[in-house]
Amino acid sequence: MSKALSTPEIDEVLQSHPEWKLQGGKLVREWTYKDFVEAMTFVNRVATLAESAGHHPDIDIRYNRVLLGLVSHDAGGITKRDAAMASKIDTEFPKK
Repeated sequence: MSKALSTPEIDEVLQSHPEWKLQGGKLVREWTYKDFVEAMTFVNRVATLAESAGHHPDIDIRYNRVLLGLVSHDAGGITKRDAAMASKIDTEFPKK
């Protein structure tokens, strides 16, 4: 089982990934698309990416807005694995 990151380690992750925020004990990033179809296309792509990495992100879809949360519940917080997933997502889905 992975160990939860300390507050300074989480701060470092947030500095290196400015699109991500700390919200409710999770790394959270938001995307907004023109409509629900585009949002669902993104969700399907990110779900495939996460599943291939053995990760299970929290996904909240509100019509054209997608909120993605990364946390390792079994570790009790954000882990290096979550930070690595954030990096992978940033690479695959860069800011427009």
